[in-house]
Amino acid sequence: MRGEKPIIGGNRFLVIGRAGMDFYADPPGTPIESAARFTAALGGSSANIAAALARQGARAALLTCVSDDAVGRFALAELDRYGIDRGLVRAVGGEARNSLAVVDTMGEATQAVIYRNGAADFEMTAADVERADYGGFDALVTTGTVLSAEPSRGACLHAFDLARAAGLPIVFDIDYRPYSWPSPEAAQAAYARAAEAAAFVVGNDVEFGFLAGRFEDGPEAARALARTGKTVVYKRGGAGAITFRGDESFATGIYPTDALKPTGAGDAFLGGLLAALAAGHALREAVLRGSAAAAIVVARVGCAPACPTAEELDAFLARHPGPTDPT
Repeated sequence: MRGEKPIIGGNRFLVIGRAGMDFYADPPGTPIESAARFTAALGGSSANIAAALARQGARAALLTCVSDDAVGRFALAELDRYGIDRGLVRAVGGEARNSLAVVDTMGEATQAVIYRNGAADFEMTAADVERADYGGFDALVTTGTVLSAEPSRGACLHAFDLARAAGLPIVFDIDYRPYSWPSPEAAQAAYARAAEAAAFVVGNDVEFGFLAGRFEDGPEAARALARTGKTVVYKRGGAGAITFRGDESFATGIYPTDALKPTGAGDAFLGGLLAALAAGHALREAVLRGSAAAAIVVARVGCAPACPTAEELDAFLARHPGPTDPT
């Protein structure tokens, strides 16, 4: 885009939100109800984004709470394995439990059953976010799921204030999950506050339609946010994405692949996009690298473990005939 300025000034990311456990029916292609065994992996949208960043060579720290039990310790061990800084992760006792996703790999018929009652990450408080040294990062990244309950919601919005005071750009992935919210009205109010604070907003057509109040008004909602000085990526599934910045926009396609499941695509997309921006790629190229990362992840089992390294992403782009025509 004309006179494009860097959106991300470095590769140090503070990611706020949940780390959980994913169970995948094994072998691939087995329905959950028929599976005799499952494989375990790091899960949770924010942890997946942090893993995607780390796999691409960026530095990522996660700020969240995990349960003080074996599942929480599994999540911590997985964060270590990916090289994600967990110095801002607090273990909580009592009845709080880590989120759990049970998933199969059936292509378009994939099933994902998510357990989020009494989620440990919702126990994050203002004191937790005040522990972070915001001056030591180049961007704050979070998803809408962190806003769906208190005290996590208030803590995250407090973190936004602290990040903005430190001059950090905020990257907000709308990531609307209706089952996590007490009402649509509560979600809309919280998302409006988060989008106003953010410098970079990412969502799909359904999510922007939800923000606007009507699905057909989603594109205009994205444009309106961009006119306030934000960078906005409006994802359209198989039709690709439209990226808005100021009064300008461009459309990009996708990289077709044989998908095992749809899960993890959005997390890989955002992680790949942000890592590319941090590495100095222009916005259009960064969006395409994010799209390619998403194509790789949906063709593999898992989310975090499926995220490509920078070398794998480069090799994919070198051999792939190119993205589809977005028109």
